[in-house]
Amino acid sequence: MEVEFHKTGEKRYAVIILRDNLPKLEMNPAPGFDPLMPHDMLHFLVEQEFGLHNAIFGQVASGGTAGTFLQRPSESKNSRKDSRQRRKVKQSGEKMLKGGIDECVQSERATYVCWQDWLAHSAKPNLKEQADEMKMAAQSILGQMDKAERERFNDKNLQKIRTRMDEVSQRWANLKIGEFISLKW
Repeated sequence: MEVEFHKTGEKRYAVIILRDNLPKLEMNPAPGFDPLMPHDMLHFLVEQEFGLHNAIFGQVASGGTAGTFLQRPSESKNSRKDSRQRRKVKQSGEKMLKGGIDECVQSERATYVCWQDWLAHSAKPNLKEQADEMKMAAQSILGQMDKAERERFNDKNLQKIRTRMDEVSQRWANLKIGEFISLKW
């Protein structure tokens, strides 16, 4: 699966999902624009690194919509076929969403903790300041996790995610409006 993150405006982005033998999905506009790392891009990286295959992007890779992506209209203009396919994808997606709710919640927690950690390791004072403001919430989130989930946030894993975030953030920040980056799931 290819996931495209499009910079569509000054403070806007879209996510387009390309899957083999499945309809294209999109979220446009997508929530949580950030000039360094849009919210959904962070989810993608965290879910991939932590192996959360029943969270948002894992569900989408398995044929679902994660309750947030919409099927793009086909070029064939066969509205009856499109309608049947949308219903089928929606039903399948709802079933996956129910089954993956725990991992979706884990993804939200992990996304916040990794975002705070990444900012805290930045060389830029304004980003370190933002991380300081987020620190208590991140510690609270970690404190609410069970031991197995919390163990994911060891130094090795956090370093690996920070490195990946640095690389992807650099690519994202260099995009002009109308350009995109593609990440493979």
